[in-house]
This record gives sequence, structure tokens and C-alpha cells, in this order.
Amino acid sequence: MPLTNLKFNPGIVRVATSGANEGGWHDGDKVRFRYGYPQPIGGWEQYSSDSYVGTCRSMKNWVTLDLSNYLGVGTHLKFYIEEGEVFNDITPIRETQALSNPFTATNGSTVLTIVDTGHGAALGDYVTFSGAATLGGTVTAAVLNAEHQIATIVSSNSYTITLAAAANSSDSNNGGASVSAVYQINIGLDVSVTGNGWGAGPWGTGAWGAAATIGSEAQLRIWEQDNFGEDLVFNIRNGSIFYWDKTNGVSNRAVTLDSLSTDSLVPTIATQVLISDRDRHLICLGCDSGDGTQDPLLIRWSDQEDPFTWTSTATNTAGDHRIGSGSAIVKGIETNRELVIFTESTVFSLQYIGPPFTFGLNQIGSGITVYGPNAFAVTSETIFWMGKNKFYVYDGTVRELPCPVITKVFQDINKDESLKVTAGVNTEFNEITWWYPTALSEENDVYVTYNYADNIWYYGTMERTFWIDRGNRFYPIAASKTDNLLYNHELGLDDGSTTPSTSLEAYIESSDIDLGDGEQFMFIRRILPDVKFTGSNVDSPALIMTTKMKRNPGSGFTDTEAATTTRTATSPIEKHTEQLNVRLRGRSVAMRLQSTTLGTHWTLGVPKADIRPDGKR
Repeated sequence: MPLTNLKFNPGIVRVATSGANEGGWHDGDKVRFRYGYPQPIGGWEQYSSDSYVGTCRSMKNWVTLDLSNYLGVGTHLKFYIEEGEVFNDITPIRETQALSNPFTATNGSTVLTIVDTGHGAALGDYVTFSGAATLGGTVTAAVLNAEHQIATIVSSNSYTITLAAAANSSDSNNGGASVSAVYQINIGLDVSVTGNGWGAGPWGTGAWGAAATIGSEAQLRIWEQDNFGEDLVFNIRNGSIFYWDKTNGVSNRAVTLDSLSTDSLVPTIATQVLISDRDRHLICLGCDSGDGTQDPLLIRWSDQEDPFTWTSTATNTAGDHRIGSGSAIVKGIETNRELVIFTESTVFSLQYIGPPFTFGLNQIGSGITVYGPNAFAVTSETIFWMGKNKFYVYDGTVRELPCPVITKVFQDINKDESLKVTAGVNTEFNEITWWYPTALSEENDVYVTYNYADNIWYYGTMERTFWIDRGNRFYPIAASKTDNLLYNHELGLDDGSTTPSTSLEAYIESSDIDLGDGEQFMFIRRILPDVKFTGSNVDSPALIMTTKMKRNPGSGFTDTEAATTTRTATSPIEKHTEQLNVRLRGRSVAMRLQSTTLGTHWTLGVPKADIRPDGKR
């Protein structure tokens, strides 16, 4: 009998049944398509042994004139600038208090109580003490004069911290009369909280019995950041705006933008800050007009080349626009052509036109939805984003992006954690990837990928909270919540989040294939693999090829055989197992390809099968 080529269309399709998608792929994990053929995605390795605290949901990479390579890293607890694999804490300071004898220890307890009238701290905030004297026992000055995280809020006038060692009976002093308490800005949340009233916000804030409102400190903490030349401008989403001056060095903390200016109209709150790189304006989206009251549709920009001047005059280019539709700005994205601004339902183009108006604002789309502020990814001139029930693209025109796995995505997504959805670009492989939490997860645990060069989709499982393309670094970088580490991706072949590394365990499974129109049963007695293991770093990489048979479309797989294809030689040409002997009978067949061993990379070609008709019963 002649052999049958088992050639499959690239990409995964889930909007149709397996039978309706004959000749395609139906399922997979950690597999991409390269030139139309499936192969495992690249591996990842730990970027640095240094870690940060909190969950990272923002990164920004830039290089200064002296070639310092910085990475801004924002977590729900702190803000860092990473340089040379070291995370430097530049979290802004909220206030500094002079305290007198504020400490009270209890014999045998690790709990230390601090009295500070009107401290304004929240559970989990960080405070650093200095000038404190020993309490007389194990609680020495060195123990006190350090950074601590607040463990409980006793009242508006006191709180507790937890010590590494319990106090003893000698810890009867109170720390002295010249204690300085430096409070970092209030931390944010790591889970989404919506609404107002009882139960909103973190426990212990506000007056007992009073209805709570969701301020920026009580929202899922998302940072927005952009570099102004060598410096960094960043803000808490719907919160304060900060500025870090490179000349002060990474050992110095960021300060509020308005503290660096004499202009009374400097914005103090914003949804997002960003820099218009072509014309060098600092732009604040969804900001205040200088009075501290946020307008979620207001756009303001500073004077050109001057992020500290915001009062509009006849001799500068500072100004503002207010969007006339939608209820709030969600995101601003800069492309090579323009600044594109999204509300929850409309899209606007903000373009530099020069004096006297500086920027022109035009609506370019409507009737869209947006899943979250980080659900956007941009190439040079094209923006991709996830809506609430579909995907979109803007390349000069706003349009829906057809997605053949759309039902798998939106039928299993945690809508309560929509703000956690994050997107990233992997330009080496022409990919846009969205990470999102499944319905039973509070954190991003799966991904869906669009290959914009081949117009195909695929998906898999992976926990990541933020991603940036390689840019000024050698590899794409992604953040993990599991261990508060950054990882270099497309590096190696394995999962480097464990020691030792583990296999990626990538797989791809085809849709059902019939003989003719499925009228006849078929008998398969052998398969000739077509695979290459180029790129593997083990001597005998292997690929498990599992052949599955069905009697009818609605039945389960009644007959299954797995066989392993192994590389046998690399010189003078690569060789592998020539033939897999199987004995299978059914009306339709599906194939599953899976690698489970370390150091294995494979690319599937067009395997051949010895298939012969075997009657109609």
C-alpha cells in the first residue's frame, strides 16, 4: 500500500470540533510554530540570584549616556531599579516622623509595639527606624535601626512589627527620645478589590464601621513608567506621580514630581504617565488639573523638554485636552506614528502638530472593549490587545482580530482578576502573548499566543506576571510570582525555575483524521517519523509519538499506542528511528507528539503512515 503523508496545518484551532478541524492541530502546550512546523518554545533561566519583594507587574528597560543599563521594576510592595543583577530600592518616602520612646516589648514575644500618633500606615507598609537605643536585652539598637514591615495595625496611633528573636525580661526601655521613623508610601494590593462599602480595601484602614472607598493604595498595584532621557518618571496607576533623577544614583529614592517644581499646576495624580519620544513632552493621562482631583478623561502635557513646567503660556507648549467620550482612560500606547489612547470603549489618536495647539486629538475607533491596562502589546506600528470577549488590532484601522482559540480563552478566564492580564512581544518569533488567570486561579497561569507573521494561534501553561522583549538586554525578561524572580527567556531548552532544571514537557496533538469521508475503518501498521532534533544538547533526544484511534466521532480513543523516536546519529547527517511498528484499527486517527526529557528540542515535519482500508464494520 502507498504511504499516507500526515501533514497538518499550522496553529491550533478550538472553535471547531476535532472532526471538523481535520488536517489541523487541536491541543498543545509550550509549543510554537516555526515556518509552519511545530517545535517546543525556548527555555528559561534565572536572571539573577538577587530577588525583590512583592509581585512584579511593571518593567521598563533603558540605557543612559554612560551606558548604564537600567530596569525599572514595580511590585505591589516596592519599586526598584535593577542594575548589574542587583535590585536597588528607590521606593518613595511618604513621611518622616520624630518619635520619643515609641517601642514597647513583651518578654518572650517577637511582637514589638510602636506608638506614633496619626502614623497613616497600612498593614504591610515598610518603615525604617534610626537613632533608636537598645531596649536593654535582645532588642538592640542594631535590631531596631533597620527596615521593618508592619505586621498589624493596632489603631491610628500604633502598630506592631515582628522581630527575628523574642524579647527578654531586660528589654524594658523604650528606644530613647530621638527616634526617626521613615515611612515608605503605602503598599498596594496583590489581588483585585472592587466596589465600595463594608469589606472594601485592606483590613484595618479607616474608622470602625465607616464605609470604605477604593483609593489607589487599596487597588491592585500597577505601576506605569517611562524614561525621560536618563531619568525615570513613574506613577501608581490612579495614584501619585514620582521622578527619579539618574544623577542622584541608584542609592537615592524617587520623589514626587511636584516636589521638584515651583509650578503650582504640576499634576499630582494620574492613570498613566508616558513620554512622547518624538517631541519630548511628559504626558499625563487621566490626571488632575493641579488641584489634586483626578479627572479620568483629562490629558495634560508639560512644556517641551521640561517635565516640571505645566502652566500653559504663550511662550511654552504646555497644554491639555479632555476626551469627550468614554468614562475613563485605560491606556496610552506610543507607536512610530502617534500616541494611541484607549478608554474602555473608544480609541483616540494624539499627534504632535506644533504650536500653538501642540497636540491634535482625533477619535479613530469606537465600540471596543479592553480587558485591562496591561493587556496591550505593540510592535513598531501595530497595537494588539485583549478585549472582554475578543481580540483587537490597530494598524491604522481598529478591527477585530479573528482568534480560532477564542472559546478556550474566554470560557476559562477569571474575570475578577482582569487587571492582571498582561501582554508581551517576542519579536524574534513574531509573537504576541497574553498571560491570564484561569477561572479557578487568582494569578496568571496560562497564556495564549498570536503569531502575527503567520496569522496563527497557540497556547499553553505558564505562570508569568509581566514580560518585556529583549530590547537592550540579550533575552526577553519575564517576572514570576512563585519565587519573586526574573527569568531570561528563549535561553536554553528547559525550565530553569527549579534546581536542577526540569523538562518543559511540550506537546502537540492533532485533530481527527478520517480515511476518505470516514465511511470505512482503517488499519495502521507502521509510522515513518519525520523529525529533526537539531538544537538538542543531549546525545539521544527523544520524541514520544502516540497514535490514537476512534471508532466514531463521539467515542473515546479505543486503541492507543505510544512509540518513541530517538536520534541515533548526527554525522554525516542527522538520523533517527526509521520506523515505528503499531497495530491500530478505527474510523479516525489522531497523533500526539510529546517530549519529556531534559535538553530536547525537536521540529516535526511530515510523518508518513501505512494506512489501509479495513472494511465498514
